[in-house]
Amino acid sequence: IMNINLIKTENDYNQALERLEVIFDSKRGTEEGDELELLGMLIDQYENEHFPIDLPDPIEAIKFRMDQMGYNQNDLAKIVGFKSRASEILSRKRKLSLEMIRQLHTELNIPTDVLIQSY
Repeated sequence: IMNINLIKTENDYNQALERLEVIFDSKRGTEEGDELELLGMLIDQYENEHFPIDLPDPIEAIKFRMDQMGYNQNDLAKIVGFKSRASEILSRKRKLSLEMIRQLHTELNIPTDVLIQSY
């Protein structure tokens, strides 16, 4: 019979990870399979609370995406309107407007929740 406890401490977390390794290949619908599913949810909840992942900086995300796509500042200027505006954005001298966020989301496929953060 399963004995699953909430993960409240780092020690609980480490024990849960050890148990997860033991039952990792359990079949769905079995008692160990159910334990694996519950343990996975508890570990996920603990990790989300204790190791949150921050969204990337908006300007770094733009630079990264431009690099991935082989875009230069001229390509960015076509998206945001002017070469000077592209330069000001990349040097953090100009904040992104709502319209720019929409355009960057559409053209560079950067999630809007990344772009709307302050920087």
